[in-house]
Amino acid sequence: MARQLKNIAPHGGQLINRLASEAQKEVFYSKADHLPCVQLTERSLSDLELIAIGGFSPLTGFLGKADYESVVLNMRLANGLPWSIPITLPVTSELADSLNIGSLVRLNDPNGVFIGVLELSEKYKYDKLKEALHVYRTNEDRHPGVKVVYGQGDVYLAGDVWLLERRPHPLFPTYQIDPVDSRELFIQKGWRTIVGFQTRNPIHRAHEYIQKCALEIVDGLFLHPLVGATKSDDVPADVRMRCYEIMLEHYFPLDRVTLAINPAAMRYAGPREAIFHALIRKNYGCTHFIVGRDHAGVGDYYGTYDAQHIFYEFEDGELGIIPLMFEHAFYCKRTQGMATTKTSASLPEERVHLSGTKVREMLRRGECPPPEFSRPEVAAELAKTMHKMAIEEAATGFEI
Repeated sequence: MARQLKNIAPHGGQLINRLASEAQKEVFYSKADHLPCVQLTERSLSDLELIAIGGFSPLTGFLGKADYESVVLNMRLANGLPWSIPITLPVTSELADSLNIGSLVRLNDPNGVFIGVLELSEKYKYDKLKEALHVYRTNEDRHPGVKVVYGQGDVYLAGDVWLLERRPHPLFPTYQIDPVDSRELFIQKGWRTIVGFQTRNPIHRAHEYIQKCALEIVDGLFLHPLVGATKSDDVPADVRMRCYEIMLEHYFPLDRVTLAINPAAMRYAGPREAIFHALIRKNYGCTHFIVGRDHAGVGDYYGTYDAQHIFYEFEDGELGIIPLMFEHAFYCKRTQGMATTKTSASLPEERVHLSGTKVREMLRRGECPPPEFSRPEVAAELAKTMHKMAIEEAATGFEI
């Protein structure tokens, strides 16, 4: 008899579900007008949603002080389980002083809509400089992640959370596949091995190359672009999603790829965020995870392959997901195909590399990157959209 298919275990062994039941919602709504309130940022809202749907398993809420300090210093929860990014709820000291331990706190989304509840178990002050240096490896506020830490409240609230409603994503409802659903989908497809791919950038030939290399050794690809908060100069999520759709239509075997959105916000924490992204994909059911050049990096804060080296700081099997590490891919003029230094004997002048900055400049002028960098259908879509945005910026005087 054939062996029954099953998923790998979520991080910590159990897929967390913090979606409020109908009975819980009735109680929470009846108390809503009398509860103290915290308005969430876009990042905190993403964190709340990912805790609730199990994407951040084993977390059931925002970290308490013991877990927070252990994560910042050791990349582990207080019980020793690997976890590399602190998931916290910052508020001002004044607001924290008005809240009582053991009480319920109403959580509103950035538009003021009642979206969740925090069971307040702890509130504590923290060292912003220490968090910046350990998590982001810099104390410069030019770093977008550090800038967020420096600009937020001085107190963290901790406790279990409940999400009242799992609302459809306003832009990508058909691609909103939660961990419980992706795990079932992989079983339905008969996939035993699944590789996850994280990106906040439009897909290009180097991405395509490493994805297809990975597909040679696994059953399926989980293409999982991040659509939470990003830097203002990152390409907008709707544009990136159209590019993925184009690529899947023309250049991938559809029965071996699943496209879904990752609602997380970017931290730009480089190596630590690579671990974080891998654990999230483990919770979605992936057995493997692609780690490329400067994963989740920004500027020159991290070494080119630091995000790969960090995986060796954990014991074999400890993370529960297998990293697939790739060098920087390029178009090789000598072999007339995509390659890396591991597979190509080409000289540097025979390799087509384009920086993200240079590509953005071309796109804003309405120029298409060369086919060696991007598939023509994707390049045309990007050039059209980015050029339109540049024109609108020039007309309004504001960066869009």
